[in-house]
Amino acid sequence: MILSRFGSRLGLRAFSSGTSSDVISVVQENEHVAHIKLNRPNKLNTFTLDMWTSLKSELERLGDDPKCRAIVLSGEGKVFCAGIDLAGGMGEIIKVIQNDDIEIGRKARLLRRFIGHVQDCFTAVEKCPKPVIAAVHSHCIGAGIDLITACDIRFASQCSNFSIKEVDVGLAADVGTLNRIQKVVGNDSWTREIAMTARDFGVDEALKFGLISRIYPSKKETVAGAVSLAKTIAEKSPIAVQGTKINLNYSRDHTIDESLEYIKTWNMSQLLSTDLINSATAVMSKQKATFEDV
Repeated sequence: MILSRFGSRLGLRAFSSGTSSDVISVVQENEHVAHIKLNRPNKLNTFTLDMWTSLKSELERLGDDPKCRAIVLSGEGKVFCAGIDLAGGMGEIIKVIQNDDIEIGRKARLLRRFIGHVQDCFTAVEKCPKPVIAAVHSHCIGAGIDLITACDIRFASQCSNFSIKEVDVGLAADVGTLNRIQKVVGNDSWTREIAMTARDFGVDEALKFGLISRIYPSKKETVAGAVSLAKTIAEKSPIAVQGTKINLNYSRDHTIDESLEYIKTWNMSQLLSTDLINSATAVMSKQKATFEDV
């Protein structure tokens, strides 16, 4: 019974094309900038299965929306994200783990399916062709680190603190942090230190090692800075911006030779876009270029 009930919750579910849910809200900052907000402030924006799935749905919707050119990601309330809701987010999976009526091989496959589903929800940030800018404030713990390491750019307020908390709750982080953070910060020793100790670290240390790229005095200024950057990016050619993100992601995971081959193939079509001509014309006429949605 519990196997079928829990398994059905992991199936693909249809979501409306609306711009908000009980746990994720989306507002438009302008015609081309969307602002996704984690919206469980009373629960410190801790993740549940519904929150993961809703985030993925919104990212896929915005990724397909030609009007959207850049995305800001922030958290409502006092905390950006305090990790996983151990009661609401892990309650059912713990029941499965502890249920001796489920045969162990099938239990393991169910756990694998659950982990894969949650991984896909954060990978949706990375796969979204639109750049995603994280605006962090206060606590960014566990799943919060999983989330921001999948983002393209990370800003944080001076009050922010971070920790990879999973070893303190008896598991290796399996939703993306251990798979991405070394490629984000480029310091293997520091990565292993913070991952194996679960210790807290602040914005100065996060900036020093490259987890974030900018510090602001407050949450309000952090979000404003992220929105301002998103608006600047949204003024650029969407063909160029999206091509840049896709090729940076590809280059990170492949050799230089493979990446050069990939961008040749990419640009053999994308250079035919009118964006290139519009940009050149604007430069020569000393005017601001405008671009069609894509």
